[in-house]
Amino acid sequence: MRSSGWTARCGWHLAEAGPACCPDHLTAPPRGNVLSTATLAAPAHESVFTPDWPLELGRALSPHRRGTGDPTMRVADDGLWRTTTTPDGPATVRIAVGSGAVRISAWGPGADRAGTAVPEWLGAADRPDGFDPAGHPVVTELHRTARWLRLGRTGRTWDALVPAVLEQKVTMVEANRVWRELLRLAGEPAPGPAPDGMRVPPSPQRVLDVTDWQWHACGLDGARRRALRAVASVASRLEPEVAGESAALQRRLCSIPGIGVWTAAEVVQRTLGCPDTVSVGDYHLKNIVGWALAGRRNTDDAGMLELLEPWRGHRQRVVRLLLTGGSRRPRRGPRFAPTNYRSI
Repeated sequence: MRSSGWTARCGWHLAEAGPACCPDHLTAPPRGNVLSTATLAAPAHESVFTPDWPLELGRALSPHRRGTGDPTMRVADDGLWRTTTTPDGPATVRIAVGSGAVRISAWGPGADRAGTAVPEWLGAADRPDGFDPAGHPVVTELHRTARWLRLGRTGRTWDALVPAVLEQKVTMVEANRVWRELLRLAGEPAPGPAPDGMRVPPSPQRVLDVTDWQWHACGLDGARRRALRAVASVASRLEPEVAGESAALQRRLCSIPGIGVWTAAEVVQRTLGCPDTVSVGDYHLKNIVGWALAGRRNTDDAGMLELLEPWRGHRQRVVRLLLTGGSRRPRRGPRFAPTNYRSI
């Protein structure tokens, strides 16, 4: 996402920043009163983390950001702010980069649990040492230039599952709008001195309490509405400490009506940082991979998996590399228009 306000030394890099890096970051700090005030309430958790790789904060957390207006993530002068749920309650986390270190502050009932999880959010638990990019010059070059890439894990299924359900079979513009509407309707205000308008993802009970007419006002169709209610009713059994690692969690997710392999993959990529699970069934991904690795304008899911087979065990890592800097096929024709379910 391009923003003219960044300079080459924008503060989000721990490594030396180049002039071409910053357009890939989150947008520049917004104007107005969304920035945190100078006097902050004392955080319930504070810690410092020193990564051993060239961390780029904006890129590391970009998979968790649902559009530029996402109420769960904001960029301010004093750092990147993110809200999350935890078993102990909601939390707001501020992450600031400087002098080769990541400074973490957290507020709310879940502050300690969320604050201690931040290094894993950023990719500290990822182990790319066994990844061999050899086999294709595009992958080799992207791996050489994207040394910042680590696959982070949040450890929270629910926070990734709700927006993944909202993204089923619709445009990202539409999904992001419904996500914002849901957070305003059922999300809790962010604990602590968070930027104005930040919200915590709604609890499973709050999702179950939303009425049909409220869902309709948000613009959510019946199929996704039923899927959300289904996952909310069993949410406590879907967290990693209960459901297990990637394969077991995917099986459990796919046993729920309305949840398929695409949604399950999107969840384990964010919740567990799974380096191998690919989003089969994605409308665009198969063509992105096919074009970048084979020059094919149109590729199906089977063809995508065949192209990624040499990197089995790290197929999602290759996908992330391609999404970061791989070539894209030329776009032709109009984009899909969002469906306005509120008018139906």
